[in-house]
Amino acid sequence: MSDLLRAPAEIKYAEELDWLESVDDGPKPFAWRLSPKMVRLFILGSERADGLDREVAQKWFGDRSFVERAIVTLASDRGLLLIGDPGTGKSWLAELLSAAISRNSTLVVQGTAGTTEDQIKYSWNVSMVIAKGQSRESMIPSPIMTAMEAGAVGRFEELTRSTSDVQDALISILSEKYISVPELDDDNIVFAKPGFSIIATANSRDRGVNDLSSALKRRFNFVRIPVVTNKKSEAEIVRFRTEELLRRHQIELDVPPTLLDVLLRSFADLRDSAAAAGSDDEKLESALSTAEQIGVLEDAILHSNFFGQRELTARTLASSLVGSLARREPEDLAILNKYLHGVVEPRSKEEGGSWPEFLEGGRDAIATLS
Repeated sequence: MSDLLRAPAEIKYAEELDWLESVDDGPKPFAWRLSPKMVRLFILGSERADGLDREVAQKWFGDRSFVERAIVTLASDRGLLLIGDPGTGKSWLAELLSAAISRNSTLVVQGTAGTTEDQIKYSWNVSMVIAKGQSRESMIPSPIMTAMEAGAVGRFEELTRSTSDVQDALISILSEKYISVPELDDDNIVFAKPGFSIIATANSRDRGVNDLSSALKRRFNFVRIPVVTNKKSEAEIVRFRTEELLRRHQIELDVPPTLLDVLLRSFADLRDSAAAAGSDDEKLESALSTAEQIGVLEDAILHSNFFGQRELTARTLASSLVGSLARREPEDLAILNKYLHGVVEPRSKEEGGSWPEFLEGGRDAIATLS
């Protein structure tokens, strides 16, 4: 795994999945590698009441009911659509579900404006077609077709980024559970094996880009993933991802709880400001998601490790926050400057601690970018 920049969940947690499979005596739908209860346990972590001989760490932080509804949907062989704001963990949840159910989370189609119907069905190896003609051997199956043939879970990221032609091609796959290959005379239908399903994700901020048709919506069960607003849950997510980062980079650096609190409170303040804003010009372009918090902290940690004193400071954290969130000039810089003067400056006088240094670092970063 050390040779991979980012190992998929089934490789990263292979030993744990093997162990869960060995002690799993629950009923398994279709060709699932784990029972629904074990899939939930793998994603949300174990509790003392589970009676296991070892602890299973929590990997996705969110409401239990979202995970259970997602699992039930996949057990019914319906399509699952995870929808929510950017950075709410939709793709990570889809990857964990695929890894636990099929032990393969890499059967993925990335939806973009350039995604074609071939990428969700099949294409052809041109050189083989020229040499031997069209046949099953010269056909290149898409990740979705591969999932159908294996009875596994296929994934479709950013479904609403794809054009209506591509979305419509999914309707027959989800309804009929087969793909016809009219170019072939024989063996020209690829049937889905039991266990096949599709997990799609959609960004709720992309509404209006390529809206889903009512026919396609009927083929999916929707699970809406909300933005994490609970401070304790958000702190757990940020801490979990930060610990992974430190292990991956083999960095020995402490993240003081006071600085984590500064980061969490700053994002909460900026979200409140965005909610009260009267127009888009008064809001940061950033979604202010938990994922972006992690990105700010990651940037600050790496900067401290490579160019600092191997110690995370409030100044470095403020510089990373401004650098990450100031995407429009001068609008975002003005919003951040207003936040520093209107919220951070009074708080630094009242509470002290890391806030005065955070204020100074933020001001310097804005002055540099202005």
